[in-house]
Formats: sequence, C-alpha cells, structure tokens
Amino acid sequence: MSRKLPRIDRSKVRTTSARKRESKIKIGDEARPYRAGASFSDFLAGLPGILGAADLKRIIAAGVKAHERGKTLLWGLGAHVIKVGLAPLVTDLLERGLISGILMNGAGCVHDLELAMMGRTSEDVAEALDDGSFGMAAETAEQLNRAIAAGFAEDLGMGAAVGREILDGKYPHKDRSILATAARLEVPVTVHVAIGTDIHHMHPSADGAALGATSHRDFETLTALVSTLEGGVYMNVGSAVILPEVFLKALALARNLGHKVQRFTTVDIDFIRHYRPTVNVVQRPTRLGGTGLSLTGQHEILVPLLAAGLIEAVAANSAGGDGKKQRR
Repeated sequence: MSRKLPRIDRSKVRTTSARKRESKIKIGDEARPYRAGASFSDFLAGLPGILGAADLKRIIAAGVKAHERGKTLLWGLGAHVIKVGLAPLVTDLLERGLISGILMNGAGCVHDLELAMMGRTSEDVAEALDDGSFGMAAETAEQLNRAIAAGFAEDLGMGAAVGREILDGKYPHKDRSILATAARLEVPVTVHVAIGTDIHHMHPSADGAALGATSHRDFETLTALVSTLEGGVYMNVGSAVILPEVFLKALALARNLGHKVQRFTTVDIDFIRHYRPTVNVVQRPTRLGGTGLSLTGQHEILVPLLAAGLIEAVAANSAGGDGKKQRR
C-alpha cells in the first residue's frame, strides 16, 4: 500500500552568498585565445589553469626545476612511444640533457633496432599470426640475441648491450635510435623483460640465461638511478604493467638500502588510466611528501607538448639567468 508523501516546501530553503562562497574556477584560470605568430611559450601560458592543462604546466615546471638543480629526470617508455614516431623527440631530449636515464620494456629494443636497421617496424600481428609468421623476422632476432649474449659475457645490462650494438653496427638510421644515442652520451638505459613477451625470445638464438642476467643487471642499474631520485622526476609514458611494477620494486630496494627517496614528482602519461600506473607510480611512491600527477591522452600529442614545454622553459630560464649576470 503506497502512502502519500508531503510536498517539499522550498520556501524554507537556507541560502548562502555566492560572493562569500569558495569557488574552484575563476576567470583568471580561463584560457587565452591564441594569436597568429605567437610563440609556443605564449601558447602554453594561454592554456587554462584547470585540470589537465594545469597538470601539464606543473609537470613542465617540475622537470625544469629538477634539471636546473642537477636532479634526476628518469623516463619510463613503453614500446608504443617508439611505434608512434616519438623516438626523435626522445633523442633530442637526451642531447639536451633533459633525460638522466631511461627504462623500457623488451619490445622497445625490438622497435628501436628495427627502425635503426631498416627505417620501419611493427608488423600486422593478426594477419601474421594466422599463417604462423608472426615474430619470425630473422634479422631482428639475430641482431638482438647476439647483442644480448655478448652483453651477458661482459656483465652488461641489456640496454647497454643493445645500445652498443646499434651504435657500433651498420645501422643506417642509428642517429634516431634512443638506445644508440643514450650509449653514445653514456646515459643509462635499462630494459626489463618478461620471458616470452618479445618476438626474439621465440628464436633458437635466444638464450634464456642471457636474457635473464642482462635484464636483472639492468634492474640493479635502475635501482641505483631511483636511489638518486630525491628532488627529481619520474615519467611513466605508456607502460601499463611492466615498468610500474619494476619501478615500485626498485624504489622499495633503494629505500631498504638506506637511500632517501621521498620528495620527488611522478607522472603517468597514457591514453587511458590503468590501475598499476595509478597506484604504483602516481599514488604509493609519493606518500612521504612527493607529488603524483597524471596526463590522459594520445602520446603523439602529449609527449611533443611536454618536450617542447621543457625546452622552451629551460631556454627562457637560461636567457633570464644570462640577463641577470649581464646586469650585475
């Protein structure tokens, strides 16, 4: 049996003052229209100071601050970052000293080497899987497995071993290779593999002991990098599982060994938000006083914006510093 509800009496509503109320959005936070011929710095300054645009500015500021103070700028790159054409931007940041170290998964080596070797990469997986040819490219497997075996014999990490292979080998496009550029500049690159996830693991030339040892050696190198992250920045770009898990363990080991790694900035950049990057990169590592941020969108748009913002801000600060010196 239904009962009749009394009618709400809105004449008794208690009001507040909009002028005295706290408001999240102010006109000073709004975007400014872009003017033809303006600089990229003007474009960035004209973005709204709200949500993702505000976070982009915060990330750029954190990166510039870390760079100017000589702190670590650590970049974690999923292989998709290379596949969507961003390697030249990464190598440029390496040349400018805006990357102190890189971590990547095994597929990053595959795509970086293939692009250096023949200027193209990324096969049609679905079609190749149907006829059993997926991942069976002979040259890719031979070069990678040979380089990793040589690195194993010399107690190198996988990143150093593959970087040296591309840098010293006959690779016509090595100038755009992240691994080769880092090897030339002596910037550490660590590669973290899961056995069976990469195409060269299927080939008879693959040596499980070499894969495991060189990747584990890179985990030690990564922990050494993470131990210097106080006041620095870690960018996780496009890795949903492997790199967030490895980063968290490296941080745990660094802290266990007595290194102070508490106040730093972590950033997750991906086209959707995943559980592990959110928890293992943005939230858990920054509980002791750091800052965790997320940018959600296409890598091929966000990474160029971030890179250009870092370059512009560093240049502007450098020019300002020169001006101050001259005025003195």
